[in-house]
Amino acid sequence: MKMLNRVLSSLALFAGLSAFAYAAPETIKFSHVVAENTPKGQMALKFRDLVAERIGDKYVVEVYPNSQLFGDGKEMEALLLGDVQFIAPSLSKFSKYTKQLQIYDLPFLFKDMEAVDRFQRSEAGQALLESVKGKGLIGLGYLHNGLKQLSANDPLRVPSDADGKKFRIMSSDVLAAQFEAVDAVPLKKPFSEVFTLLQTRAIDGQENTWSNIYSKKFFEVQPYITESNHGVLDYMVTTSTEFWMQLPDEDRQVLAKALEEAVAYGNQIANEKAMKDRQNIVESGRSEIITLTDDQRAQWVEVMKPVWVEFQDQIGPELIEAAVASNQ
Repeated sequence: MKMLNRVLSSLALFAGLSAFAYAAPETIKFSHVVAENTPKGQMALKFRDLVAERIGDKYVVEVYPNSQLFGDGKEMEALLLGDVQFIAPSLSKFSKYTKQLQIYDLPFLFKDMEAVDRFQRSEAGQALLESVKGKGLIGLGYLHNGLKQLSANDPLRVPSDADGKKFRIMSSDVLAAQFEAVDAVPLKKPFSEVFTLLQTRAIDGQENTWSNIYSKKFFEVQPYITESNHGVLDYMVTTSTEFWMQLPDEDRQVLAKALEEAVAYGNQIANEKAMKDRQNIVESGRSEIITLTDDQRAQWVEVMKPVWVEFQDQIGPELIEAAVASNQ
């Protein structure tokens, strides 16, 4: 009987060890709202592949693009509830968690993407990644999409051309103020609805990067695109403190390194795609690209500049000064 018990115990132990050894990898869900051929989409797929290559026996990353799991308005809540583990919302989406990140929505703050890079790598820019930690979120890196352009059913050359027109915006008070400054009507709508809203002319226009305008086919239903470069559309790759801090240190380091490399890859694609997608739109003949004269651009800058003053107390004057200094 003792011998039988030993055999049974050994078998139970072996079965337990075998189950442990062949345990299925933990699933990490990465949800985002844009197409796979965008910088964000490619970054997420790169992260998936790097994780599979380096630590695939422990974790498998599943990527859900195009709002397949959650749209603009629900992905942050889903992250905090643990329904997904990674998201990459536009920086505009964080205003309810910290007012400081509203800095990225200020119109005509950065002269080019190189200035954006300098600011994000600075001490002030890196500190902003931590600005949502008290809300249960952790910013792990900045991902570029590019500078934003204005598209509309009618030509937009000077601010008065926007008077009374309805523009879709992300959920941002700064962006609302930006369009109100030119007497336009800002409407906060999910990204997934923009094409239909434009196609049915429920709205008159929108603001976005060349990458998004091309990949989501906005240019097919917008006769005019003004090359304004008036704002930046970047994302913050984000996870929850609950998920991130429960990971073993060694695994967290591997995932962080994989994400760092994936973000660098995504940013490289963003820089390359901006002008390529612009050219694709030109060659399509579907939408006319309007190049502003120096005088016309100056008019947009002048009328929107008061938005800086309106939000400087929420953002912090020193932070705005640091961003402006990155243009040097």
